[in-house]
Amino acid sequence: MPRKVDFFYFDAGGGHRAAATALRDVVARQGRPWEVRLVNLQELLDEIDVLRKTTGLQIQDGYNLLLKNGWTIGMSALLRALHGAIRLYHPSQVRMLKRFWGADPPDMAVSLIPNFNRALFEAFGAARPGAPFVTILTDFADYPPHFWIERQDQYVICGTPRAAEQAREIGVPPEKIRQASGMILRPQFYEPRPIDRTAERVRLGLKPDAPTGLVLFGGHGSPAMLEIARRAQETGREFQLIFICGRNAKLAERIRALPSRVPRLVERFTSEIPYYMQLSDFLIGKPGPGSISEALAMKLPVIVERNAWTMPQERFNARWVEENQVGIAIPSFRRIGPAMERLLEPATYERLREAARKVDNRAVFEIPEMLNEILEGAGRTAGARSGP
Repeated sequence: MPRKVDFFYFDAGGGHRAAATALRDVVARQGRPWEVRLVNLQELLDEIDVLRKTTGLQIQDGYNLLLKNGWTIGMSALLRALHGAIRLYHPSQVRMLKRFWGADPPDMAVSLIPNFNRALFEAFGAARPGAPFVTILTDFADYPPHFWIERQDQYVICGTPRAAEQAREIGVPPEKIRQASGMILRPQFYEPRPIDRTAERVRLGLKPDAPTGLVLFGGHGSPAMLEIARRAQETGREFQLIFICGRNAKLAERIRALPSRVPRLVERFTSEIPYYMQLSDFLIGKPGPGSISEALAMKLPVIVERNAWTMPQERFNARWVEENQVGIAIPSFRRIGPAMERLLEPATYERLREAARKVDNRAVFEIPEMLNEILEGAGRTAGARSGP
């Protein structure tokens, strides 16, 4: 009989759903006898969504609106307010989650989201006492308190040594901490299709041999891309840029309307990010855990920004980039021209590219076995409790 496992995600940003889906797909590929259910927490808790009641926008849509418009300064204060609302509605969240699981809860619950792990843990513990609850961080590090890791009897799967250290600091027993080799990526990043880069660049209206940067800010784009389009031309080096604007049609139109002395390609939403990374030599973007990890899987150095507008949970990522020498972190994309000059200096580029090549992230293939060990361990413990 298959073991039942719930993966929780939401659509604030795109990384949580993408990680849950990738993990489910690899579980199926590996032939594990599990019945995996993807659960959107927003849908379960929608009736107590305070933002939706007052504005008509779901919390996840409000978050995405902030990203789309670049309204991210002061997010630390906004996060504290969110946590206050979550605490206020905590009993209701637990009650609704217990009702969701009802009389047939799964053998294991896995959270790939922050902020709500206390409610998930308490409700699952009541619905299925003794069954394992697992939090998988889809960020390089936690942003305590009450973001990813809570003080509760759970398993934690981390993608960096820093996150594992934070789990230990908060009191998670070492035997309940698992260290993966990075962030969860879609399997497509490990299976790029063979392409003729020269021919594909020419087909898309780009120069065949000019250094090519991919400008990527998630599925909703960012006004920062306009700044990059304007300021990148301040470098004297030859280059060209590919802009992926996501679902932001207005942004794509504005970039296309800008005068440019260099070739550029402006695309809207696409699921073919691995293809565009194969055409590129480096990435420019926000320090999101997904985009950084995707670039490094394709062996691309990165240029990221870190300042007061950077999402608080992503500030560590910019530091990680520089500490691991896989790219450059700058205080503002107004300085993208000098940053590109520096990155494209041949010795610097080769050093960063070599460091990117050494990153060996296999998390999406490692984590199913970690989950299996947790499941099997829980089964043995339950068997021991029910024995003579």
